[in-house]
Amino acid sequence: MVSKLTVNRRLVSATVKFPKSAEGNGTRQQILLGAVLLFAEKGFVGTSIRDIASEAGINSATLYSHFPSKEHILAKVIEIAHKEHETQLRRALLSSQPDPREQLSNIVRAHVMMHADYPMLAVVANNELHALSPQLGAQAFEARNRTIQLFEEIVSSGVEKQLFDPIDQTLAVTAIAGMGVRVANWYSPEYGKSREEIAEIYAEYARRIVGLSADSRTAI
Repeated sequence: MVSKLTVNRRLVSATVKFPKSAEGNGTRQQILLGAVLLFAEKGFVGTSIRDIASEAGINSATLYSHFPSKEHILAKVIEIAHKEHETQLRRALLSSQPDPREQLSNIVRAHVMMHADYPMLAVVANNELHALSPQLGAQAFEARNRTIQLFEEIVSSGVEKQLFDPIDQTLAVTAIAGMGVRVANWYSPEYGKSREEIAEIYAEYARRIVGLSADSRTAI
């Protein structure tokens, strides 16, 4: 039996997609699209300025008129990814009742959907953040910390209200925040389940991690 998760590439997706808030036209957008494709496939270190320029259909001199360095391109890509991720998580919470059970389910669904909808963008943001200098990476780290804090606040609220009973509260947050990340690597419409179905399964995993009993899962 061949595993559905076995692939011969770093990730299944071969198409770069940006959120609507970051869509645009022109040379700058072509540079970003080409960079995401190459960073996702070859990594930041394995990609040269010449590679990005070639993928964008321009020469290196033209590229430098838009971005001063390869690191600045990566910083912009990661900024787009983290901004969209945070936006989607906060939107999910705004649509929730003030019940940590519903909030947990909704934020996990949004977390997984983000990684399924923008796989190449997510892979680059998750795998290449370390390549940024402290100065260029500061905004991305701040955004990531804010999203982790959202998970922390939900789990903490559930514990305080005696709705959640995780084995370890900190590890529960770490597990929940991290478990949807790899979806970007393996998900495709051919997998056999829809994005929504996968997101709901992950939400159930999260509910089990925090020790939410089956009797307490109504209306979530």
